[in-house]
Amino acid sequence: MSAVHAITPYQDEAAGEPAELAHKCLYYMALMREMEDRIERKLYRQGKILGGVYVGRGQEAIPVGTALLAGPEDVLFPSHRDMAAFLIRGIPARRIFAQYMGRVDGPTRGREGNMHMGDLKLNLVSIISALAATVPVAAGAALALRYQGKNGVAFSYFGDGATSRGDWHEGVNFASVQKLAVIFICNNNQYAYSTPLSAQMACANVADRGAAYNMPAEIVDGNDVLAVHAATERALAHARSGAGPYLLECKTFRMTGHSAHDAAHYVPKDLFDEWGKLDPITRLQTRMLKEDWAGEAELERVHARIRAEVDEAVAWAEQSPYPDPATLLDDVYESR
Repeated sequence: MSAVHAITPYQDEAAGEPAELAHKCLYYMALMREMEDRIERKLYRQGKILGGVYVGRGQEAIPVGTALLAGPEDVLFPSHRDMAAFLIRGIPARRIFAQYMGRVDGPTRGREGNMHMGDLKLNLVSIISALAATVPVAAGAALALRYQGKNGVAFSYFGDGATSRGDWHEGVNFASVQKLAVIFICNNNQYAYSTPLSAQMACANVADRGAAYNMPAEIVDGNDVLAVHAATERALAHARSGAGPYLLECKTFRMTGHSAHDAAHYVPKDLFDEWGKLDPITRLQTRMLKEDWAGEAELERVHARIRAEVDEAVAWAEQSPYPDPATLLDDVYESR
């Protein structure tokens, strides 16, 4: 039978070297935050980025705590709020900025102007805007890994709203019946665009859906990166053992509108105040100071290093050329 666990606190023994892990988590969370702030609050408003801009402000613990555990054979399907997964997997910050600015040095070589990017050499699959549509694809990837005799796991990321779509249920059901190695990672930020969770589903938790597929489901504090990391270790052990998929519901909050053009007037202000006190970066830094894993000066140096790194990455991306129009039809195929 599947099990739904209470929100799980971080346990030191689950992570090996907690100080080293905390430093790594802080770096990637703070880098993601700084990059997305530049993208949404500066470059987009300066007219240097066109189209939709979606960020994961306040949700950085989820892609960091999960993706740090992915092995080379694992396949990742990030959502539009999981930038850190791209960074951890090996796409440099400068190439991500080039991607957003439509430059030739971005992963899509200037053919797509925001987050629809991936790199199959890194086992990173590009985002599908209807996030639930990636779930059957992730199940298919896990099946392919089995056929290839690999012990890889598919990491399938999506939001709470995706779990109310038919393709989510089809993908999860297939993975469960076939006992495929998939970790389904729900970034439950309480809103599907402007629809609150209470208006999306009758059950209290996304994890409650796991029982219908005889799939273990765990609720984790999505604003505690070390708790997310520990829960992912449990999910990985289950999936790699051949026992089938595992559902992680990471409880968090979207500290911004759905996208850069959305002022989120429909969200009660007190929710921003309440969740702002649970900021994952602030919480990790507080823990690091309390446990003597770092001092104030060291933390300041980390943020200074990241700001300098992002400055350099933006400058590099702005020097990258736009694609040659003559290449417009390169790599475009027609089936007959």
